[in-house]
Amino acid sequence: MNCPMENREGEELLLNYVSGALDAQAAASFDQHMLSCAACREFAHGQKAVWKALDLFEPAAISADFDRRLYQRIEKVSWWDRMVAALRSPMLTHRGLPIAAAAAALLVAGVVWERPSAPPAKQKAPLSAEVQTLQPDQVQHALDDMEMLREFNHLMRSEPESKM
Repeated sequence: MNCPMENREGEELLLNYVSGALDAQAAASFDQHMLSCAACREFAHGQKAVWKALDLFEPAAISADFDRRLYQRIEKVSWWDRMVAALRSPMLTHRGLPIAAAAAALLVAGVVWERPSAPPAKQKAPLSAEVQTLQPDQVQHALDDMEMLREFNHLMRSEPESKM
């Protein structure tokens, strides 16, 4: 018999042997192998110790008012802790991040699109501070885009709640 410790399928064989799930012939074959293989012997001994410890484990009794105390503790969580938990949630990273990136791309595209193209300036003496003015309609378009994105983001956040 090849040593089961050498391949991934062998790990399953070892665990089945220790748990007693192998048929009699396979168990006898593995017993013969363990006489000559110290690694398998050590693994089987360790796993048997774990199984015995799990058999002896007695879970603690749960008090009758466990649910009530749990819900009281959940209610005591501050709004700050909830905000931090929301920022760490997978929903934000899986949905919020792409939405924010799309919003930023739309904003940049809108600014670039609305900006009038100017011919290249002739090189003069070194320039000092230069102030660029924006047209009121450019500012209004940017604010409208931001409002649309805020409403879109609000709709995306409310979708999972409505499915439940």
